[in-house]
Amino acid sequence: MKKISATLLLCLSCACSLYAQDPRERHYFYEILNPSHEEKPLVQGFAQTRIEEKLDRGLTAVPAQDGKSVYLSWRLLANDKTTTSFHVYRESNGKVKRITRKALTATCDYTDKTPSEQCVYWIESVNKGEKKVASEKVSVRLADLKPYTSIKLHNQEKAGKIALADLNGDGRYDYIIRTPETNVDPGMPGDTRGTTYKISAYLHDGTYLWTYDMGPGIEPGIWYSPFIVYDFNGDGKAEVAIKTADESYVKNEKGRVCGGNEFLSVLDGMTGKEIARADWPERNNRYGNLIRQNRNQMGMAFLDGKTPFILAARGTYKLMVVDAWMLKGNKLERVWRWDGDEENPIVRSMGAHSMVTADVDGDNRDEILLGSCMLDDNGTLLWSSGLGHSDKAYLCKLHPEMEGMQVFMVSEPKKEDGRGVSVVDAATGKLIWSIGHTTYHVGDGMVADFDPSHPGLECFASEDRKGGSTDKYLLTAKGEKITTGNNRVPGCRNWVWWDADLLRETFKGDDNRWGAGSSSNGRKQLIWKWQGDVLTTGIEGDILMIADMEGDWREEVITALPGEIRIYHTNIPATDRRTTLMQNPLYRSYVAHRSMGYPQAPVPSYYLGE
Repeated sequence: MKKISATLLLCLSCACSLYAQDPRERHYFYEILNPSHEEKPLVQGFAQTRIEEKLDRGLTAVPAQDGKSVYLSWRLLANDKTTTSFHVYRESNGKVKRITRKALTATCDYTDKTPSEQCVYWIESVNKGEKKVASEKVSVRLADLKPYTSIKLHNQEKAGKIALADLNGDGRYDYIIRTPETNVDPGMPGDTRGTTYKISAYLHDGTYLWTYDMGPGIEPGIWYSPFIVYDFNGDGKAEVAIKTADESYVKNEKGRVCGGNEFLSVLDGMTGKEIARADWPERNNRYGNLIRQNRNQMGMAFLDGKTPFILAARGTYKLMVVDAWMLKGNKLERVWRWDGDEENPIVRSMGAHSMVTADVDGDNRDEILLGSCMLDDNGTLLWSSGLGHSDKAYLCKLHPEMEGMQVFMVSEPKKEDGRGVSVVDAATGKLIWSIGHTTYHVGDGMVADFDPSHPGLECFASEDRKGGSTDKYLLTAKGEKITTGNNRVPGCRNWVWWDADLLRETFKGDDNRWGAGSSSNGRKQLIWKWQGDVLTTGIEGDILMIADMEGDWREEVITALPGEIRIYHTNIPATDRRTTLMQNPLYRSYVAHRSMGYPQAPVPSYYLGE
């Protein structure tokens, strides 16, 4: 064991004061407390090359802005050349016509101003000296064309969570939906109505595949029922990883599940049948009381840079435990367990209400942001900010001039040291800037470039009334305070790249009474430039997901209505073209993790803003 100096021993004896120390010191202290950190071996998965989703062109068709034409949009893929161009074809009345005079090079969209009442579209990619490659085809009937795609659910329940993944290997994203939308929080009384969560799968065209009932051993609440969907075994088709329970569950007098076997189960994406099972991190008193024990999350990370591993996590407010599993064929193999010692104040209570994964230290292996701390790819602590529970923690590229990536985080505990809203370096946890005054209970935060007068992404956050303050904060990417009233600070929830520029847009009610990002509660919403022009109206349903799931690089908005989900597409003509955001690993990680925990709008690992 390394020799510990008297000075260091004195520091360690005052471990509770670590919350106020520099992140570099906390990182060093943890290395001393856990000298085996460097001894834990690197993970080696089964994949020889990185397992990538094989996406098609994602061709979409919606009514154009004039209401008479057809607006088409498709993906630019990572393996396309900079010189790749596209032609658009239309078939109607048995006749095929190329409707582009010159191949398109500047954008991945096209408006057909002379459509037939019923026709079929496709595109061809063109590379000099190579055979043209045709895309999938899209059928259009003008009388039925809407600004959204509708997927009818096999029951009239309203979806509460959704995952996007390719279940059948055809290159298009399918839908895995959890119903109903109700939620029981660990701090609430238990559900006594017999409600159970159900996971259902639908293909891209709306074909219903299967339903899995999670049963009474999994309470119908967000923290009991995480699931995540990805191609974990590399067979080209996604599997569904979920938390399950058997008939051994025990309920207390308040109707809360307080005991019984719990599992990580993997379901076949096309059938819903269980193909693998392993034990979930066990509940015990080290997590604290029952409320704190019942905090579960799931994740996906390329821990070896090639193989997607499943993460099963328990704990947020005290002890935190994460198991990493590899699905090799139809067998689960655990590659490591990380146990955040509850007696160690450096890592205790550092969890958030979501997680995201990406390579932050340049070793081509993913790290795991749990909130106020970052796990390394081999299941050891990379760093801890010491800031305690963060309601939101955003891994992102805040400013093009900043090296690497950053983490913007907002802290729920009262902070008198000025670090309740702060930014740290993603690779080291080193503090870059902080808000510099006392915060009380910062419950929400977001990064987005909505104001081109400030270089980089704006950082904004809001206090929760529970802390005794209703203040809202707006700062530049470099931590400079932007002085403005609360009503000029946008909401933190839902942001979308929708029009042709690089600024991000947000939502409010059509009747102008709600703030940005508010739940629609059944009313229609509009998309607008913050404090500016309205771009699109008539968005119906509660927002489940924002993602670049098809079409060009702009994002789609997926909403939930009773018995239906809708996928809204932009029809604003593009001015540039960019590789689909879903092929950026960090962006894809955000989308994958939105099926569990609190929602966070996805961002890529590179700077995307004006």
